[in-house]
Amino acid sequence: MKIYDCFPGGKTKALTMSYDDGRPQDERLVSVFNQYGIRGTFNLNYGFLGDGAHIAKERVAELYRGHEVATHTLSHPTIARCPLPQAAEELLEDRKGLESLVGYPVRGHAYPNGSYSADIQTLFQKLGAAYARVVSATADYALPENPLEWHPTCHHNDPALMEKAEFFVNFSKKQYLKLMYVWGHSYEFDDRDNWNVIEDFCAYMGSRSDIWYATNIEIIDYMERCRGLRFTADGTCVYNPFAESVWLQVNDGEPVEIKGGMLTKLIG
Repeated sequence: MKIYDCFPGGKTKALTMSYDDGRPQDERLVSVFNQYGIRGTFNLNYGFLGDGAHIAKERVAELYRGHEVATHTLSHPTIARCPLPQAAEELLEDRKGLESLVGYPVRGHAYPNGSYSADIQTLFQKLGAAYARVVSATADYALPENPLEWHPTCHHNDPALMEKAEFFVNFSKKQYLKLMYVWGHSYEFDDRDNWNVIEDFCAYMGSRSDIWYATNIEIIDYMERCRGLRFTADGTCVYNPFAESVWLQVNDGEPVEIKGGMLTKLIG
């Protein structure tokens, strides 16, 4: 008997995006994402919002609606060089400020300057970070082994971006869960005069029925629910203690929706 986790709707592929710093170019980038049904996470420094070079505070909730706002520290230090009490303050003050704008718990993070350490991972987890993205890419389309050291698939400036996208789109082995994770900064498209890179990528990747378009935290929370299912010893029944559904594939059958708060018979 084979029981496999699936993404929502029984899908086996997911796409997520992650963009840092909250610059005004996020306005155009969010518009592109929304046009193609692509969703992402935007990592903001509360201490810089509204300074003229970053998004205004009063714009945050509306602009990023339908996406995720996550922390990037209050003032973007090279955090591994900071004393741990300062690192804690950088995260907590950023969280509190952003939460005051969006009205929900902010639980994601991207390390500023790609700087982190084992101590900072432990500290940030204790301070409420469910995951933290690093900058070094690992092009294996895998879910994170350590959510506090989450490696993306690639930066959008990767010369092989569309090659990687084509591999992902054409991958059809449903015994695997595959995740494509792209990151960057929206101002880079102005700097390089190459908005066509992200527009072409989103046009190609968006609006596909076999891909789950998710924010970073949605992926983390969904996989946590998958791990939290309660199976009988023989695998014939499963109880979902959460409010939201989880999807499974049993043997080679069609995906099964395991509804929240329900005991579901998988066999017989």
